[in-house]
Amino acid sequence: MNKKIFGAILLFIILLAAILLLWLLLPRFMDRQQKITSDATKTRGKIRIAMDNWIGYFPLRSNEMKNAMRRMGWILSCEDDNADYEGRMMRLKDGDIDFAVATVDSFILNAHQHGFPGTIIAVIDESKGGDAILALKNKIDSLDALKGRSDVRIAFTPNSPSHHLAKAAADHFNIPELLPSGSMYEETEGSEKAREKLLSGKADVAILWEPDVSRALDHKDIIKLLGTEDTEKLIVDILIVRRQFSQKNPEVINQLLDNYFRVLKKYRDSPGLLVSHVKEETGLSEDKIESMLKGVEWASFGDNCDKWFGIAAPGSYASEGIIDTIQSTINILINSNDFKTSPIPDEDPYRLTNSAHLEYLFSKGISGFSSPKQASNTAEPISSIETKFSQLTEKEWNALKEVGTLKVDPIVFQHGTNELSMLAKKVVDQAVERLKHYPNFRVTIKGHTGIRGDQKENLRLSQERAEAVARYLNVVYNIDPNRLFSIGFAGKEPLPLIQGESKRSYEYRLPRVELVLVREDY
Repeated sequence: MNKKIFGAILLFIILLAAILLLWLLLPRFMDRQQKITSDATKTRGKIRIAMDNWIGYFPLRSNEMKNAMRRMGWILSCEDDNADYEGRMMRLKDGDIDFAVATVDSFILNAHQHGFPGTIIAVIDESKGGDAILALKNKIDSLDALKGRSDVRIAFTPNSPSHHLAKAAADHFNIPELLPSGSMYEETEGSEKAREKLLSGKADVAILWEPDVSRALDHKDIIKLLGTEDTEKLIVDILIVRRQFSQKNPEVINQLLDNYFRVLKKYRDSPGLLVSHVKEETGLSEDKIESMLKGVEWASFGDNCDKWFGIAAPGSYASEGIIDTIQSTINILINSNDFKTSPIPDEDPYRLTNSAHLEYLFSKGISGFSSPKQASNTAEPISSIETKFSQLTEKEWNALKEVGTLKVDPIVFQHGTNELSMLAKKVVDQAVERLKHYPNFRVTIKGHTGIRGDQKENLRLSQERAEAVARYLNVVYNIDPNRLFSIGFAGKEPLPLIQGESKRSYEYRLPRVELVLVREDY
């Protein structure tokens, strides 16, 4: 090849490469020029959080929060993925986002297949009435009324927080009928569709979230079987940070949490401002907004420390509610056949939490916040299981409405005695773990015997056995005696015979003690 031609080709290639390089670098050069010739030099980077439009996340995505982070040099990008929890966890793993919000159950369900790419650094809120199980009053009047029914149509949105409420109730009250299959299962895309099916009579039960709960209850034929306002540590929203981001940017996480709790306090101190800002975002009326806000209980900085992450001043007590919630959630998911065993590595819930950032803020102190519980003469806390109740007469107890019977394995007594065996105490302990989720309900303790023998003696024995369980709950767990009502039925309320069941097996099931949750009938 002629040297001149070769040189021309080489020069053309060099010029082409230079143009291509300039084309690639020009946007960066212009971007840099924009920054160094403007106040953008103060911008330190962008923080990406995946979430949805749940009202509980509003303080985190609010302009107040974005402005607070911007003043510190950070652009807060809150990305609505329409509650795509599975995609959210995948994006967290791939590094497309730095933070994610989720409920504890959705985090465990969707993050396990990605190796749990993030850790829980704060609790955002609890659903307190935001989710509920509603029913047609003329078809179902309590949770227990669902038991054994194969003709009840149930509408709900799969993999939603409300779905988890159904799973919890199915497990805690032994009602598998709450999770039907086939034609009895009315799958819907969103709470509004489930509400429509309930009101049109296409469903007998619907599991909804606000504002559809309030809208459905406006109809006189609809009743509430169970709402999250009467639950504790059941549907809990959390803030999750990507593990790699946490390792590289701990100071950014501290700043984000600091600002978040300040914004949360501002809204708590000025509820009218919160309603105003939510109205600007949603366009909803103030009545609807206030109805939605009633369904959420935000966790303050103090709550996060002493209620959820076990952070307390020397000499005072704090509980690790987030660990309890993780463990109870896993039990619910296993009993709902989502998992066969715990999906957490080494079955260690501490693998999913990181309290270091809250501990840093606690030790540093946050100006303007009420400090978490300080040291006092009392080392023990008043937990949800120790809620105080007013005293009722027997007539008032009998007027209470049954919510449902807790799932309890047989509480075994020695023949003819009223003393709790070690096995019986263990069964009651397991029942208490379920009871912790329902702090607002009183408990009727029903004692039953077999149908044979002297009924007068059976009545005495059944009463004494119910009272033995009540004493154990009071002495061991400090459950208020005013919350408990013991009553014996002898053999007056036998269980239905199961098809194909032997007489011996049936008679073995009859002696039992039931824990029935009850409430005032509004």
